[in-house]
Amino acid sequence: MELELSVSEGPASLSLEKIGSFIISIQKEHGEIPWSAGGKTDPWDHVESAMGLSTGGYYSEAIKAYEWLAETQLEDGSWWSETLDGKIVNSCKESNFSSYVAVGVFHHYLTTRDVKFLKTMWHTVSQGIQYAINLQAPDGEIYWARNKHGAVDKMALLTGSSSIYMSIKCALSIAEILGKKRSGWHKAMDALGTAIKSRPDLFNMIKSRYSMDWYYPVLCGAVTGADAKKRIAHLWEKFVVPDWGVRCVSDRPWVTMAETAEFILTLAAIEDIPRAKTIFSWLHDKQFSDGSFWMGVTFPDGVIWPEEKTGWTAAAVMLAWDALNEITPAGKLFNHKFWNSLKK
Repeated sequence: MELELSVSEGPASLSLEKIGSFIISIQKEHGEIPWSAGGKTDPWDHVESAMGLSTGGYYSEAIKAYEWLAETQLEDGSWWSETLDGKIVNSCKESNFSSYVAVGVFHHYLTTRDVKFLKTMWHTVSQGIQYAINLQAPDGEIYWARNKHGAVDKMALLTGSSSIYMSIKCALSIAEILGKKRSGWHKAMDALGTAIKSRPDLFNMIKSRYSMDWYYPVLCGAVTGADAKKRIAHLWEKFVVPDWGVRCVSDRPWVTMAETAEFILTLAAIEDIPRAKTIFSWLHDKQFSDGSFWMGVTFPDGVIWPEEKTGWTAAAVMLAWDALNEITPAGKLFNHKFWNSLKK
């Protein structure tokens, strides 16, 4: 039985400028955005933080973040999974990490309509997408990583593959704007979409306890229409905790602000706006005075954990607010109707 929510509009305003300023406070001079001050960096969360900067109107800082990605991309189109002050912490090279730059670049374009920026970033985007597609399995799923020696780990993750699906969509839109032909990408995306929609057996089901495996197939647009609404309804009570947010994992009394924000984005994508606004209202008391948001909190005891202030968490909240209020033209990035309009 799907949990009913009383509709609440949530906070009347949110200072995107203040939240963006927090992200800038942890950005390094050369453009890199680590998780937090003094923390590690991974390319996916770096892109998420850069999207927050674009949303907040900090365009030059966002461009610096993308320039850093272009400068640090490896020859095969990937990035190291984790670095700390320029040193490799995790030498895996993950497929969804390589491709997510396309989402960030297209997001920045939607915000600014800067075609020159697309041209500048095209090589980086193209190489990152191709790295991920080169890891596609015969049945359409995409293996998650290679190690530093180039050996493939033949495990596919549903959340990761869903992220790649969104990345390929954005890359193809960029290609069309620039007049590039990438028929192979279309075929790869179609096969990946079929796997996400119809072949759960292809993915590591141990991760199914994670809420991202629940909503990401809808967020990325692989699952749409009635199927999307059915998927959301099926596990609503398992993951949504009224007044708190969305659990990270189903069997732990812990909600995270990033997962909550991403789920709001998912509801907005299928235009379930009243419930998206209600869930957003649960975030207003989970913000620090510097504009950042709690990373997570246990319930019902209300212990903030961990206490780390991450840029990508703040950015996810910014993206959710934009999706609900259309502050920027990029607020529609995950909206299913928006993508349908591009096909016409």
